[in-house]
Amino acid sequence: MTISFNIPASVEQAIARAGADPASELKEAGLVELYRLGRISHGELAEGLGISRFETDSVLRRHNVSEDLLTGDELATQVSRLRKLGA
Repeated sequence: MTISFNIPASVEQAIARAGADPASELKEAGLVELYRLGRISHGELAEGLGISRFETDSVLRRHNVSEDLLTGDELATQVSRLRKLGA
């Protein structure tokens, strides 16, 4: 599927000045955000980017996305369970 949208010339120029291809940069950012939101899997992210699952880990690190971090609710649940075990 091909998706296209317009961006201001200033944004395109800023991305290009940083040495990146605007289309590739925006595709990667969009797919990483979908992954971060839980809308696509790690494998789907890799497939969408056309890279291996191992290379995908590098992309996620570059975007400061960690699979291992707990949400606030998950952390609170674990703390509550640990407190019950200790009581």
